[in-house]
Amino acid sequence: MNLPPYWRSLLFLPAHNHKFVEKAHTRGADAYILDLEDSVPKALKDAARKQLKATSLVVSQGGADVLVRINGPLRLAIRDLECAVSNSVNAIVVPKITSAVQIKLLAEVIEELEVELNMQVGHTGIVAQIEDVSALPHLDEIATSSPRLLGMTIGSEDFAASAGMEPIPEALFLPNQQVLMACRRANIMPLGFPASIADYSDIERFKETISLARKLGFVGAFCVHPSQVKVLNTGFIPSEKEILHARELIESFDIHAKQGKAVFQFQGKMVDAPVVARAKSVLNRVRS
Repeated sequence: MNLPPYWRSLLFLPAHNHKFVEKAHTRGADAYILDLEDSVPKALKDAARKQLKATSLVVSQGGADVLVRINGPLRLAIRDLECAVSNSVNAIVVPKITSAVQIKLLAEVIEELEVELNMQVGHTGIVAQIEDVSALPHLDEIATSSPRLLGMTIGSEDFAASAGMEPIPEALFLPNQQVLMACRRANIMPLGFPASIADYSDIERFKETISLARKLGFVGAFCVHPSQVKVLNTGFIPSEKEILHARELIESFDIHAKQGKAVFQFQGKMVDAPVVARAKSVLNRVRS
């Protein structure tokens, strides 16, 4: 599967909206999600589904990856997959996941389609949206349900509705952390941020949210407006100050290691193995 180490920005596009589709490659996102679910009226879903092969080629012309968000109900999901699975689509976004069984079932359908289309088996990844409180006890099972699963994210609006709460940062903080920890245990991408995806009116506040998300451990996120793309692309990579600090810390570590010291002081703080590992992680993100 020819995917980047991380997708920093994944911009939703209504799959039926030709205006958005045609301009997508100019937006600068790492990936685009052709949406067949919430943003497409019921009467237009079939047409949008049948146009996926053409629209996926249009949005990927700048080199970005393409994902397709399918509908949740199984009968619709299978119809969507029959049109979505192709060499031009890197992954399927599956909404409203509450159990590992859903992922396993859809993974089987994807494999059947890949075989029928003479595609490389395993080409098509899956990203799961956690949108109901009933999923929280099963996050580890979901995260390890299939080798195709690349990452998970909270669907903030639906999740908040299921919990009877407002999609505010204070309410979304804990479920986002739970998803992140499950992703780390399964070694898949933790995607998201602890705030509503629908609110893009205040870009400065969004920058602060993404800065916090990266510090928490998230590597990228979905977005709904082009103005959010640049914030995600810059916010999910280390700053020049952080890069310089990491390099100097590792240089100091190398010097102390040669002296047989496993713990030392650097810029007023104690440094040991976990601190060095974080610094190396920062530099690895830059290289990727």
